[in-house]
Amino acid sequence: MQNLSDLELMLLVKRKRQDALSVLYDRYAALVYSFAMKALKDESAAREIVQSVFVRLWTTEAGYDPEKGRFTSWLITITRNMTADWLRKQRRLSEGLVPFVPEELERIPDAHAVSPETRAERESVKEQIRGAYRYLSKQQIELLEHFYWQGYSLSELAAVYEEPLGTVKNRLHQALKILRRHLAVEGEGW
Repeated sequence: MQNLSDLELMLLVKRKRQDALSVLYDRYAALVYSFAMKALKDESAAREIVQSVFVRLWTTEAGYDPEKGRFTSWLITITRNMTADWLRKQRRLSEGLVPFVPEELERIPDAHAVSPETRAERESVKEQIRGAYRYLSKQQIELLEHFYWQGYSLSELAAVYEEPLGTVKNRLHQALKILRRHLAVEGEGW
């Protein structure tokens, strides 16, 4: 079971094979936790997100499509959406943007049982992102952080920035294009 690809494991998960879900959990729980922890800065909430993500994998009818991208990208999208929902619920209690500090990339926790190869790959991705951020303006970085890490919707950001929704969408699109271009040059073709 350990030698199966992510796609093969997801096909087994859709057939309700718990052992396949267990292998995916072992492979990716630390990644999901790291993402949720960075966004939420709350261990209990991050653990809750991990559990919710893997329950979603078990219960969802929509499956992973390798034609649309890497499994990890799909998994992080699910994680991001669940984290954003959690943040929106919490934000209803208190309003305001939280400033982004680039050093926060250093605080992304690494799992204890992660292989050296996986740890090296994560460090490489962090360095690629850090390197690509130098091509973005401070406003672009803040927009990306608020949208992807803090869970603000585009309409919420338009209200906060007091700009039309189309302007905010365009700014986000331009920032992502810059990031993608520089990550593709420095990385593995994101």
